[in-house]
Amino acid sequence: MNPIIELRKVSKSFGGSVVLDAIDLSIYPGKALVVIGPSGAGKSTILRIIAGLMTPDSGEVYIAGRRRTGLIEDSPDPIAISMVFQQAALFDSLTVQENVGFTLFQHSNLDRDEIARLVEEKLSMVGLSGISDRYPAQLSGGMRKRVSFARAIMADPENPQDNPSVILYDEPTAGLDPIASTVIEDLVRQLQRQGSCGTYVMVSHQESTIRRTADRVAFLYGGKLSWEGSVDEIDTTDNPFVRQFFSASLTGPIRVVN
Repeated sequence: MNPIIELRKVSKSFGGSVVLDAIDLSIYPGKALVVIGPSGAGKSTILRIIAGLMTPDSGEVYIAGRRRTGLIEDSPDPIAISMVFQQAALFDSLTVQENVGFTLFQHSNLDRDEIARLVEEKLSMVGLSGISDRYPAQLSGGMRKRVSFARAIMADPENPQDNPSVILYDEPTAGLDPIASTVIEDLVRQLQRQGSCGTYVMVSHQESTIRRTADRVAFLYGGKLSWEGSVDEIDTTDNPFVRQFFSASLTGPIRVVN
């Protein structure tokens, strides 16, 4: 199976600090990859490079076998990639309907009634029927996350090539209580099974999210991918980074930041 996304020797620095150091990473169709590691390791940077929101300092990014040059706005990718941001990133002054249907309102030829129907369809898929007239401030944190999921899977039926082939999730359960986290974790897998988007890359610190949403796990530390394996291998690997991370031990190769 050929990768749907591939990073080859990708490096990125900020202010002289190396965040990614010649990273090689492959994402395969229909698979769920969760990138883990301590705070500040560069996990979100990887997502932004994959999304085309940031360019690497060196190295190559391949999307569906084609090398990307520049940012996503410079040249469209051969497949659509959607991103769910950590803080949901909804427009506070817009209703749920206007948030979820934003791209269609701005860039499609669909009439308002058809967009409203499509929005309600997506909201139903994430378990939020009947809230299209509310504003983000009227929603709980978990509901705002689900609205952002509905927006991420929205596409113009007149342009099926715009249907996302890959979704990127940046800490989708951050700040949520355990029950709300379980709802989000189940939703991520449900959307994958429904075929809305079978391939996703997620960044997470939360153990339950990692174990319940990952097929494969990649551990990032010191600018390098120090380990990659199946979710089942978390409990059997001798890798000291993985052992320390999941045991929350202060002793090990991961430096403790006070």
